[in-house]
Amino acid sequence: MAKQKIDLEFNKNEDALKLAISKLNMRHDVIKLGGGQKRLEKLKSKGKLSARERIDYLVDENSFFEIGAFAAFEMYQEHGGAPAAGVVTGLAKISGRSCIVVANDATVKAGAWFPMTGKKNLRAQEIAMENRLPIIYLVDSAGVYLPMQNEIFPDKEHFGRIFRNNAQISSMGIPQIAAIMGSCVAGGAYLPIMSDESIIVEGTGSIFLAGPYLVKAAIGETVDKETLGGAATQTEISGVCDYKVKTDEEALDKIKELMSQMGHFEKSGIDRSETKPPKYDKNEMLGIFPDDAAKPYDTVEILKRLVDDSKLNFYKKDYGQTIITAYARIDGWAVGIVANSRLVTKNAKGEMQFGGVIYSDSADKASRFIMNCNQKKIPLIFFHDVTGFMVGKRSEHGGIIKDGAKMVNAVSNSTVPKISVVMGNSYGAGNYAMCGKAYDPRFIVAWPTAKIAVMGGTQAAKVMTQIEVSSLKKKGEDLDKDAEKVIFNKIKEKYDIETTAYYAASRLWVDAIIDPRSTRTFISQALEACDHAPIDKFNVGVLQT
Repeated sequence: MAKQKIDLEFNKNEDALKLAISKLNMRHDVIKLGGGQKRLEKLKSKGKLSARERIDYLVDENSFFEIGAFAAFEMYQEHGGAPAAGVVTGLAKISGRSCIVVANDATVKAGAWFPMTGKKNLRAQEIAMENRLPIIYLVDSAGVYLPMQNEIFPDKEHFGRIFRNNAQISSMGIPQIAAIMGSCVAGGAYLPIMSDESIIVEGTGSIFLAGPYLVKAAIGETVDKETLGGAATQTEISGVCDYKVKTDEEALDKIKELMSQMGHFEKSGIDRSETKPPKYDKNEMLGIFPDDAAKPYDTVEILKRLVDDSKLNFYKKDYGQTIITAYARIDGWAVGIVANSRLVTKNAKGEMQFGGVIYSDSADKASRFIMNCNQKKIPLIFFHDVTGFMVGKRSEHGGIIKDGAKMVNAVSNSTVPKISVVMGNSYGAGNYAMCGKAYDPRFIVAWPTAKIAVMGGTQAAKVMTQIEVSSLKKKGEDLDKDAEKVIFNKIKEKYDIETTAYYAASRLWVDAIIDPRSTRTFISQALEACDHAPIDKFNVGVLQT
């Protein structure tokens, strides 16, 4: 009977996660259409490839990992939307060399820059700088989306920061190559020309600070687009661009050629040995991970389906059991794993400890493990399913704030590559301690089941309902239970939407939403990118003991 119950639970979990993955894939398929089929056809009628076709042609087969596909998801609806924020970015290999690719999608408002477009470009440049990866720009953009210029133009993390980064990246010795494959106007003209080498396509590529209409309005001069800033002008007269080509394909071939001749940077020193597949089927993760976020499950069983030979070398296994710390290999890469356990356990004092909660002993253990990994140049992989730190009198008297601060300090000062996978909950300070976005993970992804917020929807709604009811009572309004329930449901509905993986991905709190079964492949690809940058010496900072 117990076996049958387990099987039923497994099947229920599996069905729920398969449904979530199917929804993820369907939404991604729509995003891939950019501005829609009609605009794609119009683009092709001009002899141009779409942004995604350009990437497919350019990169080595099966090497592209898209970053920010859900950027701006369900945002800017009053402006017609901006699928993928109008730009396609990702990790890839070109001629066998790891790099970052950034391709404007001209089917989305002519490739204009929305606020999230700027944020996504900055994220791509950040990845290039952190991992010393060459960056390729496939430029086809009308520049800033003028109706929202106040949200994209003037601030530190806005449009201008991209050109500042162009200069910084070049000064770091990281190659940048730009192909001008369409419009390149105004401030946007600086991006390709601040790159180290630039290619322009005849007939479709153009680059100028002011287009023909603005030139006419500003100085009264009448000039056509090609004469002002076409391929011949910018390669034969101004010398602004380095290479002139006839087609998109020829431009992409030129990039492949340039990439194939690049030298190699110093590596990180991360250890990699021969890969061994896990002993257990990765598809079983779908049945192990619960449909109900409140239900316990064995995180170790998830990890066994990700690591080489399903082998985990546990660090302080029986101490601080609500956090799992273990050495392992993933696709041959040596890694240190920090994962939240969701099982209910007892500590050495016989006290109950709830899964998903960080206690003083688990924070202490994780801190020491993180320091060990830094000492040995072992990258850290964080698996989130955390509701936060333990609260209450006993925890406060035991110094939970001190121990939590110790873990946050260790994560903050860690210099080995950090990669985060948000499987389930990632709430409150638990998000920080487990290397959330604010703590500079080299890459951070979410499963469709991820939830990122200060606290869960139910808890937040209860707190905010109590505050609102108390405020109304002070004003003399006495609400019955039904009225309180209406307030609670309204708050919870809003909060539940704002905690989803899609809400996080739309704002680039995570780089991607992935199928759980592709987690191992993603981590390996991310570590290969990380391997291109030397690791700085670890400085623990002020760490209380």
